[in-house]
Amino acid sequence: MRILFLSQVLPYPLDAGPKMRSYFVLRHLTQQHEVTLLTFVRDTDRPENIAHLAEFCHAVRAVPMRRSRFRDLKFLIQGLLTQQPFLIIRDELPEMIDALKQLVGAQSFDAIHADQLWMAQYALAAGAMLPQAKLLLDQHNAVYLIPKRLAESTANPLKQLFLSRESRALAAFEAEVCHRFDHVVWVTGEDYQAVAALAQAQTNGLAPSTIIPICADPGQVKPVTRASGQKRITFLGGLHWPPNAEGILWFAKQVFPRVRTEIPEAILTVIGKNPPAGLAGEGVEATGYVTDLSPYLAETTVFIVPLHAGGGMRVKILDAWSWGLPIVSTTIGAEGIDIQPGQNILIADTVPDFAQAVIRVLQEPALAQQLAQEGRQTVRQKYDWRRIYPAWDKIYAGLANNGSGTQG
Repeated sequence: MRILFLSQVLPYPLDAGPKMRSYFVLRHLTQQHEVTLLTFVRDTDRPENIAHLAEFCHAVRAVPMRRSRFRDLKFLIQGLLTQQPFLIIRDELPEMIDALKQLVGAQSFDAIHADQLWMAQYALAAGAMLPQAKLLLDQHNAVYLIPKRLAESTANPLKQLFLSRESRALAAFEAEVCHRFDHVVWVTGEDYQAVAALAQAQTNGLAPSTIIPICADPGQVKPVTRASGQKRITFLGGLHWPPNAEGILWFAKQVFPRVRTEIPEAILTVIGKNPPAGLAGEGVEATGYVTDLSPYLAETTVFIVPLHAGGGMRVKILDAWSWGLPIVSTTIGAEGIDIQPGQNILIADTVPDFAQAVIRVLQEPALAQQLAQEGRQTVRQKYDWRRIYPAWDKIYAGLANNGSGTQG
């Protein structure tokens, strides 16, 4: 099939969860189909990264993402006046519509693949230009749950008001959009059930759906050789993403002091761009974005995922398992992943429980080794894209046969 693949982020390098999902789906689809990638790019995206994607895509077309505080304020006001979700309308760029028109005018496509909810509006626009094309949406998250959970965890009344409004607007948009595609792929069963309940109440239900998890390439990743005697606790994630920022602030301010009381030599290393204000304290280091993670991973005794909001899957868990690192996470942090608490991960949700779980891994080398080994075994068996992503073939076969695929 000739597939037009729409992405909100350039899916390379693999330094964020959405990129990993998009990249390996592209890698799989391009083995059997002619795939044209149309993607937004940021100032930090490099020409060599676009060139890498062009090695296996039929063509790559990039559209610069334009954002600014002025534009954000404009669309925030527009959203408040129209009840549209801010997170969707702020990325409505005429340049992307122009690029769609040019591509569709130059050739026909059999399918339009929208990667994440942010690109659904463009896929629907392309579908109006190509009525015969099948429309597929890859839902990385139940997006409305993210501001909903952030609203529930904030004490700021204005922030809570905005987040609650945004969640309601996204819920209405998400349920309606997921009814208009020929097929929707979900990352987790939890996300599917959450939006299915909305769609049942607000529309005529969801399009035919399939659940395919985010996958990694663990066979190409060597486990880290960890230095003995280290007491490093590591967090990895883009801190521009509110669930990451709020989660690590919770850990740094409330949990880590308890760990330091029992293990004074413990160090908290926070890796990710745009660290939030207030992320400081005895034994805390914020590195910003790091190109080479290996020196930090070699000294990591416990990898933490202290999230209380979010949706979809936390790819950082798949990464840490691939590296052979023991993990402590909240329940939400590990949501949608096949975990075995006490075997391949430790789960804790309160301040004292999370602190005690981290202390256990720091003090018990046998436990740390068990968690690391079981975690790596899990990712190799259940989250290797070469094993799992043939599931996409059944969906596209259904679309090619003028159907909508099968629900699974």
